[in-house]
Amino acid sequence: MIHHWHCRMIISTSIWRKTVVTVFAVAGFVSLYEVTTLDSKYAARQAVLRETTALPSPGARLAFSATAYCKGVTTTSGVAAQSGVAAADPELLPVGSVIEIDSPDAHYNGIYTIMDTGPAVQGRHIDVYMWNCNEALRFGRRPIRLVVLRLGWNPHATTPSLMERLFKSAEPPLLPSRPLPSVMTPPRH
Repeated sequence: MIHHWHCRMIISTSIWRKTVVTVFAVAGFVSLYEVTTLDSKYAARQAVLRETTALPSPGARLAFSATAYCKGVTTTSGVAAQSGVAAADPELLPVGSVIEIDSPDAHYNGIYTIMDTGPAVQGRHIDVYMWNCNEALRFGRRPIRLVVLRLGWNPHATTPSLMERLFKSAEPPLLPSRPLPSVMTPPRH
């Protein structure tokens, strides 16, 4: 009889211990979830803030507004106005910059080259060229996200490819170049 009572006591103590451990585990998971949720909300706010305030750099994802234009024959850069061309504030996206647009309307998503500027294109705003003026009017003004693929004409201001990021090799430093002499004279003997 004592043996039976002793076994019951161990089982009840075991259940009590299991209950206490379970309560602590649940409390730990709930607090961890709350901290993760708060961290996620903070990270999301920081990402939005970064998209709306960060300066353009290769690889940067930025929030901009976009409009469309259809008039004009030649851009500021001297090339013909055509599909795939956009205008931007040269202080943020200099001529020659290459961007990828992510718009709510997938029809306008793609790669554009900044080849034009204009007095109405200031700040975080781009103006996309469209051949059809009715389509440009329908486009209106809309929020977009863009990724800077290249900043200006500089080929070194380009986002690295996946292979370049994975297998980054140590490139030798560029040496300063010396100007060539204006007139090449044959050596005297």
